[in-house]
Amino acid sequence: MDQEDMLERENIEKILSPHPLSFMGLQSLCIFLIVWGLLVGWLVNFSEYSNLFENSLVIIALWSLGLLIVGIIASILTILWRIFFLYLAIVISGVGLGYWLGWIEYATIFYPMYTVVISIVGFLLVECFRRSHKYIITNQRIVFKGGIITKEERTLRYDKITDINSKQGIIGQIFSFGTIIPISQSGFGLGSDSSFAAGGVALGEKKGKLLGIFGGGKEVQTPRTRSYYELHGVYPYKEVKMIVENLVQGSVITPYQQEQVKFQEQQVDLQKEMRDLLKKQQSQIKKPMNESEEVIEGENEMM
Repeated sequence: MDQEDMLERENIEKILSPHPLSFMGLQSLCIFLIVWGLLVGWLVNFSEYSNLFENSLVIIALWSLGLLIVGIIASILTILWRIFFLYLAIVISGVGLGYWLGWIEYATIFYPMYTVVISIVGFLLVECFRRSHKYIITNQRIVFKGGIITKEERTLRYDKITDINSKQGIIGQIFSFGTIIPISQSGFGLGSDSSFAAGGVALGEKKGKLLGIFGGGKEVQTPRTRSYYELHGVYPYKEVKMIVENLVQGSVITPYQQEQVKFQEQQVDLQKEMRDLLKKQQSQIKKPMNESEEVIEGENEMM
């Protein structure tokens, strides 16, 4: 944070970035691509079933079906259909690139290598995204920054925080990092999860379901926001959590303090009324004195 961005009497407590393993959800998608590419390469080239994949269309069908099935399963489990559409885009671009370059006949080599290359590019993009995050904890507020192309920034004062949600995954517990979500008075930091049913058709309601997988019947409020609007995967987790909780607690006004503030406001109002009354009395005293002086001056002129 630059000096000109600092508030009066503001001091920086910590400057943080997400842990390198904090985006394991995105990194696992890339890991699967590597594993799937190597598995397809071994299956169509070196396994005892390689003679079944002499037709390039069979290889493309196997490769595409595996990606799409995993994309659907991951999307249902995480309630994020963008994963399926991401894998669908990889399939479409891979098939289109193969036909455009005329490499379909080399499908046994092209598609395993293409999958591994895409995964490496994905790892690089995830790392660039992680490095774009910066969290600045000061004695007055938390500043969240992030984004690669479009830069996002959120500022949250401690007196506006109503609740703090903290979570650690298995990897986070091992490497001592975790996510801290400050929830503001306006509800910023809360998201909703829609439950997915396994079967059944319900039409004519506000929220319809078709075979249960394309809609949700219930919505549950859960602490969630974008990674650059929360303290995502910060290290060391317990130390950062304690700092934030102490700063939030320090900004909370106790009932006694509220009474003192109210009493001081009443004293200020009373002092203002007394000053106004005193000025009014002084003006009333000055007015007769001015009138008497005018009378005396008039008598002197007549004499």
